[in-house]
Amino acid sequence: MQWLDAYNPTIWAMAVTAGLFLLQMLIADFAGIKARHQPGTPVPVDPSLFLFRASRAHANTNESIAAFVLLALTGILANAPAAWLNGLAWVYVAGRAGHMLFYYAKLATARTIAFTVGVLGLLGMLLVCLMALLR
Repeated sequence: MQWLDAYNPTIWAMAVTAGLFLLQMLIADFAGIKARHQPGTPVPVDPSLFLFRASRAHANTNESIAAFVLLALTGILANAPAAWLNGLAWVYVAGRAGHMLFYYAKLATARTIAFTVGVLGLLGMLLVCLMALLR
């Protein structure tokens, strides 16, 4: 499995993303417990509530994580240029981590910028994958 060595940073990015996803889930769960939120009922749509922001940060990561994993695996299996795939995978991770922290802190503009960074990482990964598949 030596051929995987070049993609070690992408594999680490997937592991860090999994940890980030788990952390977001736990934070949202503890926020619900602290707010005495009834499980199974909708979270009130109120950006001033930490529970709402924690739930939305987690849901937003949930919306993009499948694309990230699929693109990372496609890039690895298609033998995409490792330097590009590795770098773009970490752009995604940085965007997601920033999005989470800025959402928690109620910093809407910074959150939007971080979201955009994560999406640009995914788009870059898609381009790298397509180029690898088409050569």
